[in-house]
Amino acid sequence: MAKLKTGRHTSALKQVRQSDRRNSRNSGIKKVIKATAKEFIKSLDGSDVEASDKLLRDVYSKWDKAVKKGTVHWKKAARKKSQLAKLAKKKSA
Repeated sequence: MAKLKTGRHTSALKQVRQSDRRNSRNSGIKKVIKATAKEFIKSLDGSDVEASDKLLRDVYSKWDKAVKKGTVHWKKAARKKSQLAKLAKKKSA
């Protein structure tokens, strides 16, 4: 494709489109993770241990998928998973 009359390179325009697409996807993934983590923390106050365990596994899965997609760094995911596990152990004891 030829260079545009305004002097902007087509590769730069494509990069902006890709960046917007990735930003939208990544922010959506992060919102889902945060919502699920909040739901898990709220479930710790209840007496249903089985539901809390299921939610913890769900949060772990979402963190791992975010790492696989490249949305978050693997060390951040490991740190967050560890914090949630520590919180779950503290509440169950």
